[in-house]
Amino acid sequence: MLRLCAAFALVGALAGCAAEEVMAPPEAVERAAFTPAGPPKVTLVTMISNSSGAGGHSALIIDGAQRVVFDPAGSWHHPLIPERNDVLYGMGEPFMGFYMDYHARETYHVVMQERDIAPETAAALIAAVESYGAVPNAQCSLSISRVLSQTPGFEQIGTSWFPARTMDRFGALPGVRETRVYDDDSDDNLELLQAQARAAQMQAEMAAMGN
Repeated sequence: MLRLCAAFALVGALAGCAAEEVMAPPEAVERAAFTPAGPPKVTLVTMISNSSGAGGHSALIIDGAQRVVFDPAGSWHHPLIPERNDVLYGMGEPFMGFYMDYHARETYHVVMQERDIAPETAAALIAAVESYGAVPNAQCSLSISRVLSQTPGFEQIGTSWFPARTMDRFGALPGVRETRVYDDDSDDNLELLQAQARAAQMQAEMAAMGN
């Protein structure tokens, strides 16, 4: 299930909870590094309920010298993608497709808001999410809005526990381009995760046979 990181009733209870740290080896992160084409940019990703319009989760894609995805308190994972405290590395294709397919389904659609940034801004954002630490449940929007609001050019976003509110504030910035991703896949995204992992295992076995 996609974690409802904007559930107001949980805010007080979860504010002090520590998150479990995940630290992939540095050599795995270095091997996985993916350099995207095009100019540096930052993309806010928001999962929106198709029934209520409420935000369910937030993530941040930063395209700089490499691409990282800050997926605070997120539930997507893949055996070929190293993670260090909610920061995912190596997110080229097909992994971005896997990530979007996991979140866009019959109950949620994905809003992608991208904005071009300077290389130094991309580097600062990557450093900020790498140093943020593991994020507890229900704090995805809070962690992302904290990082953005401390970055020059994004100060007016402020901080918010609510993904839809952070999305609206990000969308009000100049130069933002928005797209939406819809899918009618089943809400059982655990099954999809397992299928993606099986595909990765099969690919690894075929590569080993080829050697």
